[in-house]
Amino acid sequence: MLLSGSWMPCRLPFQLSYHRSTLAATLSPFPMKSPNVGLRSLHRAAGIFVFAASLGTGLAYGQSAALGTDAAGLIEQARLNNPAFAVDRAEAAAARERVGPAGALPDPNFQIELMDFTNTMRGGSTTLVPGEVGETRYRIIQPLPGWGKRDLAAQAAGARADQAGANRDAAWLNLTAEIKAAWLRYYAADREAVLNRDGLALLQSLEEITLSRYRLGLLPQQAVLRAQREITSQRLALVGIEQRRRSMASALNALLGRAPGSELAPPQDPAPLPQALALAELVERARATNPMIAAEERGIEAARIERDRTWLDRYPDFSVGLTNNRPRGGEQSWDVMFEVMIPLQQSARRAREREAALMVTAADAKRAAAESKLLGELATAYAAYSSGHETLQLLRGTLMPQAEATRDATRTAFATGRVDFDTVLEAERQLVDTRMAMLQADIDTRMALAEIEKFAGELP
Repeated sequence: MLLSGSWMPCRLPFQLSYHRSTLAATLSPFPMKSPNVGLRSLHRAAGIFVFAASLGTGLAYGQSAALGTDAAGLIEQARLNNPAFAVDRAEAAAARERVGPAGALPDPNFQIELMDFTNTMRGGSTTLVPGEVGETRYRIIQPLPGWGKRDLAAQAAGARADQAGANRDAAWLNLTAEIKAAWLRYYAADREAVLNRDGLALLQSLEEITLSRYRLGLLPQQAVLRAQREITSQRLALVGIEQRRRSMASALNALLGRAPGSELAPPQDPAPLPQALALAELVERARATNPMIAAEERGIEAARIERDRTWLDRYPDFSVGLTNNRPRGGEQSWDVMFEVMIPLQQSARRAREREAALMVTAADAKRAAAESKLLGELATAYAAYSSGHETLQLLRGTLMPQAEATRDATRTAFATGRVDFDTVLEAERQLVDTRMAMLQADIDTRMALAEIEKFAGELP
């Protein structure tokens, strides 16, 4: 809105003058030779004008939709370019890739056994060449986990992958809230600069009135010096505000993965605040949809599956093998092997079972702690939002009209000489302070709303 409103009027007169000169240059080589030639030249110049006008409109539209006008565009940019979120996204995808291998069979083993490699039985020399020893055995062994262990391993990996995905979503919500807060600070600095310039313009107009009345002998010199001192103070404040605006732009660029000096478009006014929010509904939404709680629930599921898998370690694992025997100078034969693991280390196994049970207890406690912390922060954000919303309504509906009425009345009285300059200056300062307080209340309320949306999801 600000870009399109300020860009087009300052460039369109230049484009018109340029194309009028182009039209004159196009027609001048053919002053009276042929009406058709002149008509073609006119059409050509008109085409150039239409193209340039459409190009200027396109540029204006592109700038009006540039990065920085609202928080939504910044959030989409961060989804693609923020390096921290790229890490979370890659880790969640890596955890998902572990699910398939977790339930797969172990790789088989291959053995080669050289029997009587010294050739003592045959009276030959020592060798390690297969087929040149007394007997060569080729064996393949396939380990087989006990019943149900592979399925539980796959389920545990799936639960951990779901937990990683929920952690990724929680990290994204935190990043989104951080971007919204940074953009609001950027917006606040921009609007504060606008208010400061308005105040500076008012002070300059008061300075002109003061000078004119001083020349007439109606005001002392101190009033003029006071007005000029206030103008200088306002300019100094504007320098600080501009520096803060640049700092906020750099913070936003860092969140977007852009260079610190990258340009951002001036911010537009955000959407209106929601009129009413119910804490009970927000709590239910947070419990049902918040990824932080979902991550802890997936952690409980993974801990329970690990406990069940640990209990299955009481039962043995198996292996099967197939052996090809090739005696030197004899007939080859085949053997089948079956192997059973004997679970003898019961003390170590019981300790692992107790560990797994305690991990389930810890996961339950972590989930309860996360929910308690989240709901506490949600209630705090809700209280801040409610207080800020009421403050904003009072400022906008009561204090702002009073400050404007006081300013208008003192200006009128000052023009007729009924009040002094200090009274007018104080009224102007109260109006500026009220506008600043309104802006700060609006920013604080929107900050609280961003926190609420981080816990309870986007609000309609």
